[in-house]
Formats: sequence, C-alpha cells, structure tokens
Amino acid sequence: MRRVVVVLGLVSGLLAPTVVAAPESKLIPFWDASDESNQSTIDHSEWQELLDKYLHEHPSGINRFDYEGLKEAPDDFESLVDYLLRLSDLDPRTLSKSEQLAYWINFYNALTVYVVTGRYPVKSIKDIKSGTFDFGPWNLKLANIQDQPLTLNNIEHGILRPIWKDGRIHYALNCASLGCPNLAKQAYTSANVEELLEKGAREYINHSRGVSIKNNRLTVSSIYDWYRDEFGDSNEGVLAHLLEYAEPELAEQIKRFDKYKHEYDWKLNAP
Repeated sequence: MRRVVVVLGLVSGLLAPTVVAAPESKLIPFWDASDESNQSTIDHSEWQELLDKYLHEHPSGINRFDYEGLKEAPDDFESLVDYLLRLSDLDPRTLSKSEQLAYWINFYNALTVYVVTGRYPVKSIKDIKSGTFDFGPWNLKLANIQDQPLTLNNIEHGILRPIWKDGRIHYALNCASLGCPNLAKQAYTSANVEELLEKGAREYINHSRGVSIKNNRLTVSSIYDWYRDEFGDSNEGVLAHLLEYAEPELAEQIKRFDKYKHEYDWKLNAP
C-alpha cells in the first residue's frame, strides 16, 4: 500500500524490537531543523472529518473512537491512508516549529488509529503483538518520511520529546487506551496547538484517570511515573505540575499529600 503502507503487513506478524513502557528521550538529529520564515500551513481537513465522524464524547469523560465503524467504511479508511501518505510526502523540516508540532501530533494519532483499525477487534493496543514476548505496535516501522523509516516510538521519543521538551505533549498523544489523555476532537494546527495542549492538561488532571483520591490515598496516572523527568523529576515536581492545572477543590486535596501511587488502564478506547 505504497509507503505508510507496510503498516498492515507489519501488523500482520513481522517481528519488531521489544517495547518498553517509557523509552529514553533521545534526539534523532535528522529531524532537528525548521524554517521559521516559512509561513505555510498544512491542511488537516481529512483527519478532522474522520474525527468528526468516528470520535465520540462519552459520559465517562473519556472520548471513544469507533474503530469498528471505520473498518467497515472502506472509503473512510482509504481517506485515512491518503492523509497519512500525504503527510509522509512532506518534509516537515521545512516548516516552522509550531507547524511541525501540529504535524507530528496529528501524524502520530492518525497512525495509531490506522494500526488499531487494521487489527480490530482487539481489547487493547498491547494485544497487537510484534513477537511472542512483545506487545504493542510502538517499535514497528510504520512509515517512511524523507527516506527515514519511522516508528511511533521514533516520533514520540526521538522527535517530539527531545525537540520540544514540553511535558504537555503527553496530553496530546493518544495511545488508544482508556488510561491515556483524550484523543482531541480537533485536529492540531499551528494556530490551536498551544490552546489544545493547555486544554488537554487541564482536562486530564481533573479527570479521575489523571488524578484521584480514594481511601485517603492519592493515585495519579502512570504517565507521571514513566515521564517523571518531564514533570519535575520528583514527587514535589509532579505534584506542583498537577496543582498548576487542578481545579480549586482538587488542588486543596492534592496539597494534603507528598507521595502517591500510580495506575493506568490499557483497555481500548472503543465505544
């Protein structure tokens, strides 16, 4: 299927390296370039149309994606493929940093939807195995941009994290699980990326999967354990980050604690 492409073949069973919970943030130097004089923008309307049609708000506060519906709609699935191929034909290094940030977030999220839809039904993205003892598709080479093969881990840990050094990126990337921050209802653009990052942080922290207090114990998402170094690299740093976005009532409760436990729900964010 041209270039993004190999995804279905890879997901069908070729082996990939073992996936770890939180790979090191290590820059891939090839991608560390931008052109701030370039004012051009990318059209993400195909992705927006798919979000409008298949991403649904849920009473639980966790957005659900209708993978089954997308899989049963060949024209829409082809639209997703075409969108990924169109993005893969671009050289993001020629764009401004803000345009690149939106590009990579949308590409990551759309590629995740593509992988899960291609293997649906699964109960968890971790069920998309790349080997007998491996789980998840994160180290599969799913795309080729500027002759550079890329995995989801490459995009997150080799591009987004080391270049932008912004913990809020974790509120934008969706891993198709109930425990992760919501897949945003809006496609990211250079014009709205700052607003959506702030919105994602605030909504996640003020939802029980981000922060909850039960039996006089503070429980936070495992995101704050996996990426602790990006949230102050200490209990105090994590708690300070949570307080920055917590609503007043929750903030007062958080202030009672100096330690916490963490948990994460890997069940698929399907309806």
